[in-house]
Amino acid sequence: MGVAREPGAGVSWSNIAVGGIMNMVTTLGQPLEVLKTQMAANRSQGMPQAIATVWSRGGVAGFYQGLIPWAWIEASTKGAVLLFAASEIEKVAIGGGLGPAAAGLLGGMGGGIAQAYATMGFCTTMKTVEITRHKQAASGVKPMSTWAVFGDIYRREGIRGINKGVNAVAVRQCTNWGSRMGFARLAENTIRSMRGKKEGEPLGALDKIASSTIGGALATWNQPIEVVRVEMQSASKNIAADRPAKLTVLNTLQYIYKKNGIKGLYRGVTPRIGLGIWQTVCMVSFADYVKAWVKGSGHK
Repeated sequence: MGVAREPGAGVSWSNIAVGGIMNMVTTLGQPLEVLKTQMAANRSQGMPQAIATVWSRGGVAGFYQGLIPWAWIEASTKGAVLLFAASEIEKVAIGGGLGPAAAGLLGGMGGGIAQAYATMGFCTTMKTVEITRHKQAASGVKPMSTWAVFGDIYRREGIRGINKGVNAVAVRQCTNWGSRMGFARLAENTIRSMRGKKEGEPLGALDKIASSTIGGALATWNQPIEVVRVEMQSASKNIAADRPAKLTVLNTLQYIYKKNGIKGLYRGVTPRIGLGIWQTVCMVSFADYVKAWVKGSGHK
């Protein structure tokens, strides 16, 4: 059982709803999202220091910065786009003779690019702003509401401002979901072979979760892209003098490498591994079961 349907099947519009709902479930991992963003934006911090910093912003509530409304808006929309686009691409790829792993790779890449440009730019920007912006309350000034911050960025920088770093987001999502789905399908095939099952035979729940765990963990090879994305979208007031005035993916990558080396480019990878596993389990393994249930109930 996989994300793709049988070759030749019609368009399954229900994948839009399934994707939106399942990706909302992934927001339960928001504390990991906050931690990996904190570490990527503050590359001198290790895990203990990042946890202490986030905790200082309001205790438990600090670990849910950016969740409402931005993470919820982003999750519901990007999940719908991802699962729908990935399913259609994967269906065509399998119908064209590709194996599940290659089809999963192409489906994930296409779905990731589609969700980045269709829905993710402004939401990802605003989540990062909420996590990294200077906390005015510390100096006795009432902090701006998230909507006031959004309006301020839009007035100053327009559409480009609220979609800052969207190209880095697109590269990240393309490699994220291409790797997650591709590695997960490859792991499923490997487990099938080890258990003497034929191609296409369903796996047990634990085997599918194990496959998604492998896919989610291995997909974090692209952490440098995530660190670049965070740097481009960061609202931190502590900007170094040698930081490029106009950030692009390439000059941001060069800047981070010059300042922090390879370790800096992989800062925050530990919480991201946990987040990647959780998201892949939800959007590959659990989504497969939900899609099978929807198909069995007769909905298209």
